[in-house]
Amino acid sequence: MKTASVLAVVVAAVAIGFGIYMVDINQTEEASLPDVDVTVEEGNMPEFNAEVGDIETGTEEITLEVPTVDIESPEEDDS
Repeated sequence: MKTASVLAVVVAAVAIGFGIYMVDINQTEEASLPDVDVTVEEGNMPEFNAEVGDIETGTEEITLEVPTVDIESPEEDDS
């Protein structure tokens, strides 16, 4: 068990070493943001006229006859 953990640490150290020394990145040019002049005028929201139909809602009390349902479970066999 100790050998496996020591081996894992060694492999991780070698992988990190290769990662550090095998990749070399050098910046070749400075970055800069574009020079932009912006003029902003206030906007305008559109206006709408809408003609819609009338909807009348209400409640009405009604009586319904609901059927009754009788359920009989099948007899279990004594097996």
